[in-house]
Amino acid sequence: MLLASLLFACMGVFVKLGAAQFSTAELVFYRCLVGFLVIGVVVLMRGGSLRSPVLGKQFSRAIAGTGSLMLYFYAIAHLPLATAVTLNYTSPLFLALFTTIWLHERPSRALLAAVALGFVGIVILLQPTFSREQWFAGLIGLASGFGAGFAYLNVRMLGEAGEPEWRTVFYFSLIATVAAGIWMAFDRFSPIHWRNVWILLGMGSCATAAQLAMTRAYRKGRTLAVAGLAYSTVLCSSLFGMLLWGDRLGITSWCAIALIIGSGVLTIRSGR
Repeated sequence: MLLASLLFACMGVFVKLGAAQFSTAELVFYRCLVGFLVIGVVVLMRGGSLRSPVLGKQFSRAIAGTGSLMLYFYAIAHLPLATAVTLNYTSPLFLALFTTIWLHERPSRALLAAVALGFVGIVILLQPTFSREQWFAGLIGLASGFGAGFAYLNVRMLGEAGEPEWRTVFYFSLIATVAAGIWMAFDRFSPIHWRNVWILLGMGSCATAAQLAMTRAYRKGRTLAVAGLAYSTVLCSSLFGMLLWGDRLGITSWCAIALIIGSGVLTIRSGR
């Protein structure tokens, strides 16, 4: 999970670098195309079946994940890297709300306290960090966490239905690649050359390797420990932001980030 977190942070670096030359749709397309090709090759080699008895849930997860990814990449392009990543990692808070609403699970007091703590952290983080023109990007980043939470709710239901992880990742990569490709057709197509192709390859490779590492971590390790370690992505992103772009967050913002991370860990530990 630590390796996956580092790779996800590296993906964020490539996204931020690529934002100067590519649109959000293009970045999502190339990021998901690599994953689609890798997973497709693995499926062909193993002879796995793509037929799903819960195809509707697969498409629901894929659409939610695609929307969340597009919003996340936009936030990375317009916000300090650590801030964008932290807003996206509010997904466990939204997931806790979704499980209460859709699955009718009765939340514990600890879970309610963790969610309340997280949203206090969100308000504090949005208040001092953003200038007026950054508010839209901040809300977009928060919306990416909302979408990711809904996608994870579908992942949970797919797991309960017995769907293998690789099939879920395949459908997500397929839908995201097609959706981003359609968006590109109506937006723009930026030329690819030797001076920028390394950004796309680095982004796609880091994202795919991070997904594989994360899947293995959840399959082999203790779920709560792995989920808690996932927040090390925020730390890695903070370091990259300071080293590469000179991002400097005030003490209030760091306290807000700590609140959000702490609430996320508590939310995970409070859930079943």
